[in-house]
Amino acid sequence: MMVTESMRYEKKQLNGDTLTPVVIYKRLTGEKKFLLESSVHHAGKGRYSIIGANPYKELIGKGRETLVKVADQKEKVAQKPLEVLKEQISGMQLPIDFPFYGGAVGYMAYDSIRQYEAIGDVPKDPIGMPEIHFMFYEDMIVYDHKHQQITLLAVDSTGSRSEEMLRSRLDEMEKEITTFKDIPDAMLAPVRFQPETDQATFMQMVEDAKAYIKAGDVFQIVLSQRLTADFTGDAFSFYRKLRASNPSPYMFFLDFDDYTVLGASPESLIKTSGNTVTANPIAGSRPRGKTRTQDERLTDELLADEKELAEHRMLVDLSRNDLGRVCKVGTVELTKYMAVEKYQHIMHIVSEVQGELADGMTGLDALIAALPAGTVSGAPKIRAMELINQFEKKKRGLYAGAVGYINMNGDLDLALAIRTMIVKDKKAYVQTGAGLVYDSDPETEYHETLHKAKSLTEVGLHDSTDR
Repeated sequence: MMVTESMRYEKKQLNGDTLTPVVIYKRLTGEKKFLLESSVHHAGKGRYSIIGANPYKELIGKGRETLVKVADQKEKVAQKPLEVLKEQISGMQLPIDFPFYGGAVGYMAYDSIRQYEAIGDVPKDPIGMPEIHFMFYEDMIVYDHKHQQITLLAVDSTGSRSEEMLRSRLDEMEKEITTFKDIPDAMLAPVRFQPETDQATFMQMVEDAKAYIKAGDVFQIVLSQRLTADFTGDAFSFYRKLRASNPSPYMFFLDFDDYTVLGASPESLIKTSGNTVTANPIAGSRPRGKTRTQDERLTDELLADEKELAEHRMLVDLSRNDLGRVCKVGTVELTKYMAVEKYQHIMHIVSEVQGELADGMTGLDALIAALPAGTVSGAPKIRAMELINQFEKKKRGLYAGAVGYINMNGDLDLALAIRTMIVKDKKAYVQTGAGLVYDSDPETEYHETLHKAKSLTEVGLHDSTDR
């Protein structure tokens, strides 16, 4: 959607060869800071890191009630949070090349789908997070890794800031990030995760789920388990270790004040640019080999595994169907099929599906259609979610939801919330799932959930100083 209306903004560029996104984040003052990154190891991604602080507005949703906070003012709206979110996106288009130059940063939890689909009674919620939480920013710092250039950006989203105020804010940010501060590296105490579900119980869940598969209720269902640890250390130190040990296309650190979300996700849930909407289904995996020869053998083995390929085809079809609900007829197409992408601990089969949004549809409509991804629910999706609700007996929370940004012009890019950790009330939470089909082995699936969690659970096993 192109909007000709414009708003006031100011920007300033700095040489970035002596700064890093991590240093900028640590020096930037303010509350509710965020850092969005993408590893340079992944082609087509990794050019920009975006850092911001001090949101001017927040949208918090739980159930059918939405809270909109602006400064000290709070307004409760008896409306679906996503519908309120649509109203908060200005649609303003600025002549700026960055993918995000102001708007909302945050997440949608898996359970937000309950506003659109009846999947059963709401189970208990031991973590107690909002189902939707987005923070709106108009000041940010963009680090361009390609040109080693930093852009400071201040936008007048509300019509309340003069050019002088915007320039003053740029000067403040410049001073903060270029002034040396002796910020001591924080100690990261050992973080030892324990599964909340014992092996025997999880294996029985798998057997019970397979009975529904064999009866023809579903073709596949993704059952998950949560791992929990005491956490008293510095969450940003944990994130720094994670980004070094497991570089990924979507890396994020979001400080919501009373809790923190961090992660390194390999998978996009949904991305829109103008009228183009893109989904990247991932299904099929193997651990990385210890040698190049072993790695190549595992790659060949993965691409020859008919069970993995069948699961991937099914999830590609799900993505095509999801996009078909919001795209013009005949525009949904497969633009990449069964490529193997490799990460620190694991390799995946990845495809790409694209379409053109239908008239009257927005990126948020595409997000609603895509959530949750078939890779974390199953097929058929609604019946799989009903069974997940029956077996797991707890709200999934952020796991299997979406995390990322919605630009002020309506473009969005949200990662699937996997390989993601929540820190809240001195506890850390990680959740992973296994895709079950008719011949799944319960013990193998249990260990797969633990293996998928390793990128996070192994980060904090030892005492270390954040460097």
